[in-house]
Amino acid sequence: MIYWQLFLAFFRIGIFGYGGGPTMVPLFYAECVQKYKWVSEEDFTDNLALANALPGPIATKLAAFIGYRVKGWSGALVANCAVVLPIVLVMIALLQVIYQWKDAPGVYGMVQAIQPVIAVMTGVLTWEFLQKGWQGAGNKSGVALMLVLSLVALLFLDLHPGIVVGIALAGSFAYSTWVLRKRKTPGGKEGAA
Repeated sequence: MIYWQLFLAFFRIGIFGYGGGPTMVPLFYAECVQKYKWVSEEDFTDNLALANALPGPIATKLAAFIGYRVKGWSGALVANCAVVLPIVLVMIALLQVIYQWKDAPGVYGMVQAIQPVIAVMTGVLTWEFLQKGWQGAGNKSGVALMLVLSLVALLFLDLHPGIVVGIALAGSFAYSTWVLRKRKTPGGKEGAA
């Protein structure tokens, strides 16, 4: 039964994830965190950040991660096949039709109308992640600094998002390691701080 649920959930993500990875992330969240509760919000957020830092499509990386968490390697295979299957079927069956009609006013209007919906879905998920990160952070000024630096790197320096995520992960790791070392007393035991 769990394999069928995995297949259906990821197949729905593949069908409704119009526009690729960024539009699929809120669907992954809705199916895997909210509906089936296969992963916690924290695990989802952490692995989304890691998936963004790795090369390749985000949909297959998230499907593999969640499928593996649910049912091991076979779950990862089912989830990946299910999320990719709708895309493959549509490409095979409709590629020529879409190519012929892509400039038709109705199709063009449909594509233009869906873009604000995708932006709102992504914005809502971003706001939820920002709230959770802010609430869970021990160092609020560090989170605010990372937010500002990330915006500058993405908007003004035009750095690739994967590079920004990698720098943020490395910086966070270095900072947390520094804090832990600072807390140690000369005897090697944790201090009361």
